[in-house]
Amino acid sequence: MNTAPRGFTPLIIQGGMGVAISGWPLARAVSLAGQLGVVSGTAIDAVFARRLQNEGVSDALRAVLERFPIQSVVERVLQRFARTKRAVSDAYQNVVMLTHRSAEHAHDLLVLAAFTEVALAKQGHDGKVGMNLLTKVQVPTAATLMGAILADADYVVMGAGVPTHIPGVLASLAAGEPVDTPLDVTGESSARRLRFLPERYLPSRALTAPKFLGVVSSHVLATALARRSNGPVEGFVVERPSAGGHNAPPRGAYEVDAHGGPVYGPRDEVRFEAMVDLGLPFWIGGAVTRPEDVTEARALGATGVQVGTLFAYCEESGMDPAIRADVLGRLAQTDVEVSTSLRASATGYPFKVAHVPASLSEPEVYATRERNCDLGYLREAYARPDGSLGYRCSAEPVSAYVRKGGDAAATEGAMCLCNGLMATCGLAQVRGGTGTEPALITSGDAINDVRLLLQGRDSYSARDVIEYLSATTPD
Repeated sequence: MNTAPRGFTPLIIQGGMGVAISGWPLARAVSLAGQLGVVSGTAIDAVFARRLQNEGVSDALRAVLERFPIQSVVERVLQRFARTKRAVSDAYQNVVMLTHRSAEHAHDLLVLAAFTEVALAKQGHDGKVGMNLLTKVQVPTAATLMGAILADADYVVMGAGVPTHIPGVLASLAAGEPVDTPLDVTGESSARRLRFLPERYLPSRALTAPKFLGVVSSHVLATALARRSNGPVEGFVVERPSAGGHNAPPRGAYEVDAHGGPVYGPRDEVRFEAMVDLGLPFWIGGAVTRPEDVTEARALGATGVQVGTLFAYCEESGMDPAIRADVLGRLAQTDVEVSTSLRASATGYPFKVAHVPASLSEPEVYATRERNCDLGYLREAYARPDGSLGYRCSAEPVSAYVRKGGDAAATEGAMCLCNGLMATCGLAQVRGGTGTEPALITSGDAINDVRLLLQGRDSYSARDVIEYLSATTPD
């Protein structure tokens, strides 16, 4: 089945929403509809391990696993996580938290998990599939990209930082060459290096580096990426602060709104004529919920749009079906509020939080949750007095964070994004005596426009989103 046109340039890029909201079923559905489907690579090793514990190995998954170049890795991972099916009341077996000292088996799991996610999204068609990663989450980057390359990912989409090194990393990995990626360390003036050796995973066939798209918040950052990157940049996603998940902070001094969120000003406005002058395709993301938004983006010189929130609530989304149905039911009756928190994310980036009862957005839920850091993807590396590295997170137990040299003030309002987002995609950890982890739901500012797709029905598909948005868009 040929679903992607020759000289493929999508009108719509489906946002790479983590954790696992942009899973392989959603990316595959979008790709089958002729647009660019994107899987999230955030926490992909934990997602894969928990799915194995819940579901075991289906025929479709087994067919993919048989193509992985190191079958001993597959056998070891299945022995650990898929040997017996997990009971609903049992806790998940966690993967080991990643550090600069992570052993080979931790890299093996990352490579296998990323390979599997992309391969499942590409299975049975020749449409285009990409993977999204956060530049800020540095330790798993090289191994995750290796898995995506092994599965013939067509694109890699990265933001939440300045990923000037990624085009070169992609080329080196595809060529089987060792790569060094940065690890920022609090307390040190320059980044340390993380070495990854791809030779172990190389198949007999030649590999191709995916095309790289940088996620930017301004024409200034886009210009810097285009000029300073160590390899080709194929285009940009210009993400406005109305988008869900992490947002870029405002430039310079700024005020806060009634919820304590940042107020963006004139300095944060994108000069789209400068984007056009770069001579590279770009897509506009953030509050793209209507056909006229697509038309407006094209008028500004964009190739198309990136869409997140509308896809987050479609049938193929990785969101827990009960949470999705609850939010859609609320939207049918009233508005759902979204605020931007400066405190929620340990990354220091503003983060969108949808206010939904029983989720971490509610003060009583946040107050009663026991702090626990056992996934650790957003931990910061810091230098100890003896020069060794430690890891800490503002969402971990306060006493532990302070003991590691952290400022107690940074813990106020900090949310465990790792566990909260895992719960949102239906993979909530079970805590003895305290129940399951509560969900943390992130959506764009225009979440209430989701009701435009309902129109008297309870749900809608990814194809419905694409047909709706492209209905009045000229070819």
